[in-house]
Amino acid sequence: MSVRSVLHSAFTSKLYVTVLVAIALGAALGLIAPEVGESLEPVGTGFISLIQMLIGPVVFCTIVTGIASAGELTAVGRVGVKALVYFEVVTTVALLAGLVVMDVFEPGKGINADPNSLHLSGSAEKYLQAGESQNWYDFLIQIIPHSVVSAFAEGNVLQVLLVAILFAIAIKALGGRGEPLVRGIARVGDAVFGVVKLVMYLAPLGAFGAMAYTTGKFGLATLTSLGSVIGLFWATGIGFSLVVFGVIARLCGLRILKLYRYFKDELLITLGTSNYEVVMPQLMRKLENLGAPKRIVGLVVPFGYAFNGDGVCLYLGFASLYIAQAFNVELSLWQQIGLLAVFVITSKGSAGVAGAGFVILAATLSTTGVVPVVGIMLILGIDRFLSTMRGLVSLSGQIMGSLVVSRWERALDLERARAVLNGESVEPLVEDDNEGEKSAAVVSPAGSSA
Repeated sequence: MSVRSVLHSAFTSKLYVTVLVAIALGAALGLIAPEVGESLEPVGTGFISLIQMLIGPVVFCTIVTGIASAGELTAVGRVGVKALVYFEVVTTVALLAGLVVMDVFEPGKGINADPNSLHLSGSAEKYLQAGESQNWYDFLIQIIPHSVVSAFAEGNVLQVLLVAILFAIAIKALGGRGEPLVRGIARVGDAVFGVVKLVMYLAPLGAFGAMAYTTGKFGLATLTSLGSVIGLFWATGIGFSLVVFGVIARLCGLRILKLYRYFKDELLITLGTSNYEVVMPQLMRKLENLGAPKRIVGLVVPFGYAFNGDGVCLYLGFASLYIAQAFNVELSLWQQIGLLAVFVITSKGSAGVAGAGFVILAATLSTTGVVPVVGIMLILGIDRFLSTMRGLVSLSGQIMGSLVVSRWERALDLERARAVLNGESVEPLVEDDNEGEKSAAVVSPAGSSA
């Protein structure tokens, strides 16, 4: 086979190859021609918007068909509770990891910043105002939409989740009369996933535009001045993903590196766009293809976008201590534990908040008064680079969430999962009209997009 044919095959059938090349080209363009790179912001945000418009229908169709085929409703409640327990435990571990890394390496020492010499910029003030308007219970109140239509119009995943659960319970109460409705919604879901597949062809273009904007706007100066902080946070995120999620994967009977290879498309798209919501539809289908039941994936993944703040929590512990060290604020063990306790609560209010990590950091520092909130200016310039790793860590948590709960429910097809991860040929998941289950065979056994 010639080099030309190999390259042609890679760029036409391997999404991760084209996304990786697009990321590299975007980064290069942003560094070489910053103004051009910064002007490409609409390209990245446009792709993100295309995917986000489909998340509501995907969640609704998946939840309804999943719950309708789940048997007793008590099973649905059990899955939800297990998902919440898993996400709470891992996010707390992420907070601890961020604090421990900062206590060991102390990258903020020696900066000797003066709080009185710093002033909040317009963008930082915006984040602070958004944070101050957020309460820990907001995500509970915001679950209730103003109307059924507004849940989809506003793209609020939690609201769509609530509507879908109530609708599924109502269909369940209809008994046999509800089966045609379930099959119809399953067909609509197939069509929506078809649209997702079409939009994903634009993923390289979206990653190119987003990366060009990032490097064009912030450039080498930012990377050079705070490169050590960025590097330490990325190293922490990678280490956390390999160690913590590696242990969790082994408990599920799987290997983390094989899982990352299988989900490489989603990881690279998140890397390029700094947004892990855009891979939600593909993530759900590939988890089903891996052997996780649709009824579990359909519930755990949407829950995760509200309660899975692994990346955000890692960032909160990291950033808060960096600011404290830069201002020479000595925090005792009990003060750090107090911050951790507050972050455990406030991080749950990040659903649907733009720049969630930065908003929660600003809000918590302003309310606790332990660390000067003006210190957020010290990391404002590099927040975009930190948010990329936040997204990658949170995506890893999303992947493991469905697998853990499926294993906990003794419903994970481990034999199929290992075969798929090893690149072996497996039978596609077929639709069962009686159960409402549908095919997840939109991905190849190796995990690349079809």
